[in-house]
Amino acid sequence: MNRRLQRVNELVKREVGEIIRRDFIVSEFGVVTVTSVAISPDLKNGRIFVSVIGTPQQQTHTLRALGARRGAIQREMSRTVILKYTPHLDFLLDETGERADRIHRILDDLHLPEDESV
Repeated sequence: MNRRLQRVNELVKREVGEIIRRDFIVSEFGVVTVTSVAISPDLKNGRIFVSVIGTPQQQTHTLRALGARRGAIQREMSRTVILKYTPHLDFLLDETGERADRIHRILDDLHLPEDESV
């Protein structure tokens, strides 16, 4: 990935994160964090990965709300992030932390004796 695209990703991440922080109430949606952004090289599409600390119902509710408010979020972002195109944003749940926890649990369940460990 080139340096320019990395800067665009970081800028979009910061701005969308700020919009979500301002507009999404923690008690209703849980704690929502933008973990990463992947804008396509042509700047027309973007995937926004979010982490939601809360119940599974809050996660589902948050993703639906982000999808429903996508147009408004794009418009608001376009006011501060000036690009040739305003990317069409898709919001996805970032499950990296949950996968890491599951791997740690599996490894802990293996209970390898000390002398047999690699």
